[in-house]
Amino acid sequence: MVKDVTKNILLRLDPELAERLQTVASVEGRSVSDVAREAIAALVDQRRQDARFSRLLEENLTRHEESLRRLRGDD
Repeated sequence: MVKDVTKNILLRLDPELAERLQTVASVEGRSVSDVAREAIAALVDQRRQDARFSRLLEENLTRHEESLRRLRGDD
């Protein structure tokens, strides 16, 4: 049997947004966590297809690789 693994994340929302999220969940008969997971998954998928985000990701990867080389003394 495969065990379903999840990670707990504390998410702080302003009261108005939290109320809106609760309303969406209530109207749809779902949990707030389920609605938030769906919204986050959609955002991540959207970013994966975004050229600007891909460019930023590549720039960050390059910067972190350079930092790692300096820490290891590879320069």
